[in-house]
Amino acid sequence: MRVLDAGAGSGRNLIYLMRHGCKVFGVDVDAQAVEHLRGLALSYGDPSPAENFRVATVEQMPFADAVADAVICSAVLHFARSKEHFEAMLHELWRTLRPGGLLFCRLASRIGMAFELVREGIYRVGDAEWFLVDEPMLLHYTHQLGGEQVDPLKTTLVQGHRAMTTWVLRKPIAR
Repeated sequence: MRVLDAGAGSGRNLIYLMRHGCKVFGVDVDAQAVEHLRGLALSYGDPSPAENFRVATVEQMPFADAVADAVICSAVLHFARSKEHFEAMLHELWRTLRPGGLLFCRLASRIGMAFELVREGIYRVGDAEWFLVDEPMLLHYTHQLGGEQVDPLKTTLVQGHRAMTTWVLRKPIAR
C-alpha cells in the first residue's frame, strides 16, 4: 500500500504504516521535520527516503498524479489562509490519490461550536486564526470532487477550545 501524509510533521501518522511494510510518502514545510522523516524511513528500510519525503506545501506537492492508495491530511487544512487556499490544498490531495483510494482528513471545524468570524472563512480559535469548515461545506466539497463518503462526519469537541472533524472519502474509479 502506498500512503501519502500531507503535512507529515515528524511522522507520527506514518510510523505504524512503515512498521507494516507500506510505502510511505510525505511533505512538510519544516525542513527539520522532513530530515527526521527521512531518517525514520531509512531505519525502516526505505531505500529512497530523499525522494519520498519532501519539503513542500500541501497545495504544491511534488508527486505524480494518483501516486497514493491513501492520502492522510491530519490537522493541516485549517491552516488555509483563505477559501481559495483551502481549495488548492484539497484539490492537490485529490490529485495525488489514485482512483478507488481513500482520503482521510482531520481538520478543525465549526461543527458543534461557535467561533468569532475574523474574515471570510477565517475564525478566531483561542489565540489563533483558522479556516473552519462546517457540514454543508464538507458535503459540498464531497459532491464537487465526485467523492463518496466512506464514513459519516465525526466531530470531537476538545474541552470548549476547538472542534476537530474527521472526513473520509473514496475517490471513484473511472468507468
